[in-house]
Amino acid sequence: MPRLRLIVLLLAPLLCAAAPDPGTGPGPGKGSNTGLPVPRFVSLRSDEVNVRAGPGFQYPVNWVYQRAGLPVEIIGEFNVWRQILAPDGGTGWVHEATIRAKRGFYITADKAALRSGPSAGAGVVAYLAQGVSGALLRCTPTSDYCKAATKYETGYLARSDFWGAFPGEDVKP
Repeated sequence: MPRLRLIVLLLAPLLCAAAPDPGTGPGPGKGSNTGLPVPRFVSLRSDEVNVRAGPGFQYPVNWVYQRAGLPVEIIGEFNVWRQILAPDGGTGWVHEATIRAKRGFYITADKAALRSGPSAGAGVVAYLAQGVSGALLRCTPTSDYCKAATKYETGYLARSDFWGAFPGEDVKP
């Protein structure tokens, strides 16, 4: 019987790594440690975040993200570790201290218009190139636009032009 327990303990981290289908929106899953919806979006806290192969310091670092504020999607939890999906499609594990609840956006369109109001007819404040990121300030569930800010400008982005919010998600400041 002790042998069976050892196998279960060795498999536990692998079982916890299973995650809901990314991009399906908040819920119905809840994080095993936080009780928060899984999947959900957060952002990287600093300019150097190690992404590991598994949920623990004993796992190797697969890569390092060097972009504070980059939005990532939490797709799993294990103790103080969060399994993330990044805008580039990479997945891995980060320590909870390296992320924050503040929301961000990442432009996925070739060129996105940052508009003065939440509609396609509103004036263009700036054009943002693919890969630009910034702060996601607010999304109304019924709107196709979200309020966002870069270092220099604030305006509204079409949800279809960025990664960092689920369709119909209510994002509040």
